[in-house]
This record gives sequence, structure tokens and C-alpha cells, in this order.
Amino acid sequence: MIVYSATKSKFQADVMTNDIGNIILSAFKGATGHSTSESEIGSWINSLQYMERVLADGDIPSDAGVAIEYHLPQTSKRIDFILTGKNAQRQDSAILVELKQWQQAKLTSEDAIVTTRFKHGERQTPHPSYQAWSYKRLLEDFNQTVQEENIQLYPCAYLHNYEQDDVITNDFYSEYTQKAPVFLKSDALKLRDFIKTFVKYGDENQLMYRIDHGKIKPSKNLADQLVSMLKGNEEFVMIDDQKVVFETATKLAKNSHVKSKNVLIVEGGPGTGKSVIAINLLVELTKRELVVQYVTRNSAPRQVYEAILTNSFRKSHISNMFSGSGSFYSLDSAVFDCLIVDEAHRLNAKSGMFSKGENQVKEIIKASKCSIFFVDEDQKVTLKDIGDKEEIRRMAAEQGAAVTELNLESQFRCNGSNGYLAWLDNTLQIRATANDRLDTSDYDFRIFDNPAELHELIRLKNRAKNKARMVAGYCWKWISKKQSVLKDIVIGDYKATWNLNEDGQAWIIKPDSVSEVGCIHTSQGLEVDYVGVIVGPDLVVRDGRVVTDPKERASEDKSIHGWKKLYQEAPDKTEARLDAIIKNTYRTLMTRGQKGCYVYFTDVETRRFFESRIDAAVVTEEIPTAIDKVWEEEPSLPFRRLAQEDVRPYENCVPLYDLKIAAGQFSDEQQTSEIDWVALPDFIQPKAGLFVAQVVGKSMNRRIPDGAWCVFNMNPAGSRQGKVVLVEHRDTTDVENGGHYTVKLYESKKNALPDGTWRHSAIVLRPDTSEPGYDAIILSGEMAESLRVIAEMVAVLG
Repeated sequence: MIVYSATKSKFQADVMTNDIGNIILSAFKGATGHSTSESEIGSWINSLQYMERVLADGDIPSDAGVAIEYHLPQTSKRIDFILTGKNAQRQDSAILVELKQWQQAKLTSEDAIVTTRFKHGERQTPHPSYQAWSYKRLLEDFNQTVQEENIQLYPCAYLHNYEQDDVITNDFYSEYTQKAPVFLKSDALKLRDFIKTFVKYGDENQLMYRIDHGKIKPSKNLADQLVSMLKGNEEFVMIDDQKVVFETATKLAKNSHVKSKNVLIVEGGPGTGKSVIAINLLVELTKRELVVQYVTRNSAPRQVYEAILTNSFRKSHISNMFSGSGSFYSLDSAVFDCLIVDEAHRLNAKSGMFSKGENQVKEIIKASKCSIFFVDEDQKVTLKDIGDKEEIRRMAAEQGAAVTELNLESQFRCNGSNGYLAWLDNTLQIRATANDRLDTSDYDFRIFDNPAELHELIRLKNRAKNKARMVAGYCWKWISKKQSVLKDIVIGDYKATWNLNEDGQAWIIKPDSVSEVGCIHTSQGLEVDYVGVIVGPDLVVRDGRVVTDPKERASEDKSIHGWKKLYQEAPDKTEARLDAIIKNTYRTLMTRGQKGCYVYFTDVETRRFFESRIDAAVVTEEIPTAIDKVWEEEPSLPFRRLAQEDVRPYENCVPLYDLKIAAGQFSDEQQTSEIDWVALPDFIQPKAGLFVAQVVGKSMNRRIPDGAWCVFNMNPAGSRQGKVVLVEHRDTTDVENGGHYTVKLYESKKNALPDGTWRHSAIVLRPDTSEPGYDAIILSGEMAESLRVIAEMVAVLG
């Protein structure tokens, strides 16, 4: 849908009326049937005048097309400004412009995300260049006209009020500013030149009309790429009744139509493979040219599964296929062929910060011809969760959709032990079962009386495949979010932090996050081999009865926000809901481990109650894992040196540099000696550029323990902003001695030069430590220019 469409000359005439806001508003009402906010009208008045001045050049053809507020199909997103015509090769071309009135922004450590101020305060939002580039990818991947007619798309962003700084053009965002250049307040002429480069001739064939009326279907290129990502990926292999559900869902999606909608409800407990089926369906239905999205309420599963498919933590062209559940309230009926909703029990009534929409279940069914809901009602963990089978059935009936229901019975998590799940339900007093006692020979379940020893075992288990993590009930405030030197979870001598901001929702698969602790919001819907769980004071046992207490939850925990008011209105009902939420939370946390679950209870009586229900002695000592046996020739090292005859460089090993890198000030001059070759743990695939070296010092001890061995990637491409890097600083006196080395968090500050290039004004190497007395190393001027980034840290081995 296009709100406003004209030629360049007509657009300029409309702006000259000094009434462009009302002109666009009238067109908006005509296209959508409703009005919009004063702030959006104000943005049209301001930003479109700047665009008119940019276009005031005779070399930009007067009959070029102008489209304003183009609504991208299947989304609530709109492209602010599009200029259409032909390029120098007479190819149809469209310049996509993301307009912003921003005056400032702040760096974040999250990929493609900045912080800026809106009407109701500061919040995180996508970088404008990423927005513009993602719109281009949406059109290329899903618009048949763009695909078949080879229409050239050129995205960019124009922040006409924004003064040059080292935030919006920071190296950290370079992957996106290279794909979609960002033009600031002083860059109007550069934007004009950008436009003139790609639009040389007018729009003779109504390009935007053709795009707007193009058939929506996934491109073959997108489908082929998804298939290749899935092929051979052991994370997504389907077996047993998973295949039955997959085939049924595929058939329903294929046979669904606007007047013949289908809803499939798939119920399955932890580890029954709901997410495996969902990702396979995303790929298969895209291959069949259906428009489909993978949907979750929580962003953690979306980020993790996208990262597993792409083998990268960066945003990619398939990011548009992963959507939050609050994205559908403003969409027309049946715009998607299929929506695949994982963790559907987490769906809410209202959507987003401003509580828009009516009911996410209803909105998803409305927006799609076929809706697939994967549900486990025992994993409802917040007061806002509404996604149960009864609600889905009700909303399907309301919209005339046929309902099919299937169950997943086969258990692949918890060592396939249905007995463990039944015992856990019985012991948490969620439901009575015949499983009063647990035989730990079927599943590695242990209770610890020391959280430090528990965490140490998780670190040990993690060495093999990077698949062991610590989690806890949300009973401790996240104080390290604002003061990184502080510890969040303090239990006696044990001190730990919640998962770091920079790891985001993909914390559970980040290679060096095992030292942190996750919560329900970053682990639900995901799995590891071994999970360590700290059960907080919100769940205790008194005289054989499990007692829950919402007052023990941290005040920042939004999952039970507003419970006191609800309790006053309906005490019995609210108490029952809160009891179920807290028990479900720990049930969910204690079923994340495929091979084992290790638990520490903050309450002694609770620990003794659980101990009395297992047929095994309490294990508190560290037990060597298989990896320790492999490395038994050097038990203190997390790798194995290979004999020369066994070395196949970068196939089965990487070099070990005898170079103690300083995690403090720059180390003394050091040189690498003769190279040893070492085999890495299974979770790191050897490849050219990787090497192992030891880091000495405490200035990075929140991420790298003193003396730890780390894997580095030589000469990393892309932005280094916010990453842990190995750097070398040379001066004229130590060239032959190898220079000085240190490991730090990298931050660069730049100055723009008149010729459009830039140079470093300063490079800041920041520590990340719980120890006092460590300051950032600041290099400016020539000192900054002589710094060399040698490598980026990939993982801490131990």
C-alpha cells in the first residue's frame, strides 16, 4: 500500500504549498481509513521539507517517481520515502530512504541496535541503516516483481537534524552503514550525489505501482539458502512423532485458503521437539513458496535459532522471517500463508510497550491462512500469559478456522526420561503422579550444598561442547546492569552476575557466557546438555508442603508485575495463579538439560526434602568428565597437544602461541617461539586464522579468569567496537622484539575529514573486571594510529 505517490516535480509543488503535512494526512486517511498521531504529521512536515531541498537539482529528473509511506506487505513497517527511476544502465531503480528527526543516539553492545530518545523517554531501537537495509531485503526476498524484473534497490538513511559524532557512524555498525549509507545534518549534498548516482532517468513505467501489485512469495534464492543452512545441522533432525506432526502441518498449510483457514495445536512437554519441528516447517514451507514466519513472544528462541542457522550472531537477511508475537495487531486478514508460533503458551493479550492490539492469539489467526501453535501449558510463567488450548480453540471458532490437535509424546530431553518429568511434577506439587522417588541412574540429577561447587561443575561440563549453563529464579536484582563491577547473586562466598547486556537474548549459546547466570526469560524454549539451577527463596518446603512467595521475587521481574493489585481484587484466584507461575518457572528451568540437572537450594529444609526423594547420595565434589580423560596427559590444560605426525593444520588443530598476553597494561616485549599444534574442544571447529594463547592478569576477570587459555581469530573482519580484542602497540624501539600486547574491550572514536574519510581521534581499551585499580588505556593521535588489532577473542577455554 502506498500512501502518497507523485512525480518529483509534483512533490516539490506540494511542499511549496507549505501544507505538505495535511496533504500527506489526507492521502493517509484515504489509504488506511483512519488518521494518525500529531507526532507523525509533524515528522512529515519537517522531514519532507529536507528531502525536497535535497531533490532540488536539475540532474535529478523531474519525472522521477516519489512514494511516501509505502506499507510493506505482511508487516506493520513503512518505508518513509522512495525515489524511483532508471540508473545509468537504464535498469529500473528505487532509492529507499529511512528518515529520522533524531538529534543524538547512544552506542549499545547489541548488534544493529542504538539507544535514542523518543516522546516517552529513551529506549533501544534498530540503527537506521539496518532498518533501510532490512526493507530492501524484504522486497528482494518476498516481492516477485522485484525478483523477476531485476529491480535495483538502493537503501540509505537520512538523519537531517543529527550532528556528526562517533555513535551513529561508529565502526560497530559498519556492516550496515556499508550496505545502507547514513547521511547526517551536514551531508545533504552527499545524499544528493548518492541519488544522482542511481537515478539518472525518470520513471516511465510506474515502478512503485508494479512493486505494490507484485505477488508476495519467497524467492528461490531465499529458500535455497534456508535449505542449505538446515542441511546437516544436527540441531534440527526430526525423529519419531515429530515427523508425523511435521507432515500434518505441511499438508494443512498447503491446503489452507482465505475462506478455509486452519489452526493446528501441537501440545508437547519439555524436550519433545516442538522447536525442531517449527524450524523445519519454516524452511520447508518457504521452499514451497509459502509466505511464512517463525513467531515467539520471547526473543531468546528467535535469536538463538537464527544464530544456529546462520552460524553468526549478526543480523542477516533471514532476520525478517523471525517475528515477535506483537507484530500482527494492525495487519489485514490472511496476509501470511502460515504463522508458526513456538512457545505459544507465552502469548499475551496486549502487544508492545504501549499495550496495543486486543489478543495475540486472535491477531495471529486473523493474519494467517494457517496458524500452528506449539503449546506446553505447564510453562506459563507470567501473569500475562494467555496462550492455552482453550483460548486458541475459542479464537479459532470466532474466526471460522478448523482446528486440528496433535500431541508430542516422545521425550528427547532429560535423557528421554519421562520418569524424571513425572517425579519433578510430583515433587514440585504441580500434579500428583506415582513417581515419588527418582532413580538418578536414568538421568544425571544432583543436589549441591554449595553454589560455587555447582557452578564449577557446570564450567567443567561446558568444555566439551559449550552446552552447559547456570540459571536461577529471578530473586536477585540486576544491579550489575548499571554498575558492571557489582555482583548480582551473592550467596555466602559465591558471587555471580546475571547474563551480560552485550550477550543479549542469545546468551545461552554465546561461547564465553558460562560464567554468568541466566533466568527464565533467556532460557525458556532452549536447551543445553547440562543445566545448573539455583532455586531462590520464592520456593521453599515447609512440613512437606511446597510454598511459593512472590514477595521474594526481585522487584525488576516483570513476570508477576501488578500481582498485589490483583491479589486485593481476587485473593484466592491470584494466589493460585502466582503459585502455578513460580512452580512452572522452576519446572521449566530444571528441564533445560538434556543430559543432567544440578540444583542448589537456598533454603536448607527445601534441599533436604528433595534429597529425601532421590535414590542417590548427594554429590558435592567435582567429577571428571570425558574431556578430562582425553586431556589426561596435561590435565591442567583445556586442549591436547598433537604429535607432529598427527598434525593437519586447521583441520584437526590450531596453533598454540607461547605468548602470555597481558590483561593489564601492555606486557613486556614478547615473541612467539616454535609453534605447537593443539586440538580444541568439539564446540569449536578448527579453521584458518584461529589460535590459542594464554591471558594473564585480572583486568578482564569478568570474562577471562587470570591465566585462562583463550581461542582467538586472527585479523577479524568488520567492526571491532565493543568486542574483546588482542591488540599490539608498536613504537620505533621495539619493532624487532614483537611489540607490546594486551587484551581489552575495544572502543574507537573518530573524526570526519573534509574529503569524506576519517581518522581515529582516540582508541579506548577498557577493562572488564571486578577488581579495583584498573583504568582504561586511552590512545590518541599518532598513538591511536599505530595500534594494531591482531585478533578477536572467540572463546575462553579454561
